[in-house]
Amino acid sequence: MDENPGEPDRLVSEAIDIVMRMQNDPANPVPFEMARAWRARSGRHEEIWLRVSRIHGASGQLLAQRRTARKRVTRRNVLGAMMAAGGVAVAGSIFVPGALMRAHADHTTGVGEIRRIDLPDGSVATLGPRSALALTMSRDEHRIDLLTGMCFFDVTRDQNRVLTVACEGVSATAFGASFDMSSDAGVVTMTVADGAVGLAVPGRSGVAALRLEASEWAACDISSGSLSRGVRRDGQVASWRDLAIVADREQVSTLVARISRWLPGKVVTANPAIGAQRVSGLFDLQDPFAALQAVVHPTGARVRRLPSGLTVISPI
Repeated sequence: MDENPGEPDRLVSEAIDIVMRMQNDPANPVPFEMARAWRARSGRHEEIWLRVSRIHGASGQLLAQRRTARKRVTRRNVLGAMMAAGGVAVAGSIFVPGALMRAHADHTTGVGEIRRIDLPDGSVATLGPRSALALTMSRDEHRIDLLTGMCFFDVTRDQNRVLTVACEGVSATAFGASFDMSSDAGVVTMTVADGAVGLAVPGRSGVAALRLEASEWAACDISSGSLSRGVRRDGQVASWRDLAIVADREQVSTLVARISRWLPGKVVTANPAIGAQRVSGLFDLQDPFAALQAVVHPTGARVRRLPSGLTVISPI
């Protein structure tokens, strides 16, 4: 029998709850007995427990450091440490990390959903579909982590407070500026609509510091460390807010990941060579399936919807 799509998320959440109890009360034998009984329920329970335990072990030092500043370890502390230690990347190879993402995020959106979020400092974030943000808003720090997806930020002008937005190692700092940031298929892209933004980008030789002015964009391929830059025309910054995507020689894999946020189910590219090609054009998100077809058409590929809800991109 096929596994319920939500089952991995539920099991991950349960395993994290037990880890949290063990962390908060190590002298109490009850959570340890709970762990033993939970693991014995099925092979799937044992598999997920081993994976979560391995990730938790890698983040143990981070948890210890966080606990010195807080009396108790919370679910968000556990998830934050696991993510900082690379837990999401590890988890993503064996189960859908939706439970991890939702539990760590302060704001999330669903398929095709665009939401305005008024931030505590007066700034405004417009969160794109299938996206998630985690906020750290204190007297000493104003930071937003774009956990997945895309977001347009309209940052209030306050000389005493600089807003930092981070995504997959890329960090942007700004005040009195408007900019778009997105993460698609391992590529983090940032485009400035107004003002200026400082950007720290990880690369092969360390972190590079950039300054982007209005209409300028930069894209960082996280795996290779390569960086590309360019200029957008007026009205093209975060055009997804108007249900359009403008591409200028962008990788197909990046565009597929972006458009997929408007489509239910998963989108899979059967041949990596398709995703590596580059295309340009204007793609209408009012019909995301047609937009996906238009993106892959120059590559000679086709898009098919399967009865299971899976969308497959493959050579003709």
